[in-house]
Amino acid sequence: MTDAPFVPQDGLDDLALAFEKATVLVIDDSPDSLALLQGLLEDHYQVRLATTGQRGLEIASAPKPPDLILLDIMMPVMDGYEVCRQLKAHPQTRHIPVIFLTAKSAEDDEQMGLDLGAADYITKPISPGIVLARLRTQLKLKAAADYLRDQNAFLAQEVDERTREVSAIEDVTVLAMASLAETRDTDTGNHIRRTQHYVKSLARKLSNHPRFAAFLSMKTRHRQGRHSGPDFAQTRQTHARRI
Repeated sequence: MTDAPFVPQDGLDDLALAFEKATVLVIDDSPDSLALLQGLLEDHYQVRLATTGQRGLEIASAPKPPDLILLDIMMPVMDGYEVCRQLKAHPQTRHIPVIFLTAKSAEDDEQMGLDLGAADYITKPISPGIVLARLRTQLKLKAAADYLRDQNAFLAQEVDERTREVSAIEDVTVLAMASLAETRDTDTGNHIRRTQHYVKSLARKLSNHPRFAAFLSMKTRHRQGRHSGPDFAQTRQTHARRI
């Protein structure tokens, strides 16, 4: 059994809340199977039903996608393998865990389903306790993975903001030094300003070079964003007056 990713203590309450409100989508062309699974799941989760693969894809791609999908394989027009393939091909749905629930019990069938990206494979006839246990496991894993993705996105945003702040300080420092030098020696001040522009132009040129692209592309992007806006122009004037 796969262990859940580590989640800090302060994130456990959010995971518990998400787990309680989990939505399970069942895709099966058999009315009897749908009725059976709805009866099994509705006391634990919010349940949505789809009788075709196409309808299942539409529900999965909605603004509020399901947290887990139970998917039959043998369906007309679009079988479960193709549904899973399309789910995993789109960024919006690729992180939704898929559990195949099917009468196809051959080893090759199970291997194909797992190779397509399914999280689990359960054969019919089902054991209610086993189905519920495996659903709980996959929902816990998804909740933890979602939490970690959100944290990573937040940290990336924080790093980007701090990088902008450091670059702004560097620009203001160079400008202040140039202005100070200019008050004492016009030629020296203008030379520092020209040097600043020369270095900036050189950095932009080298940002396309394989050796320097990784380092300079980020720095150039941040500097260009600030230099083109009114806030940076105002900062330059304000600091020049103070000097």
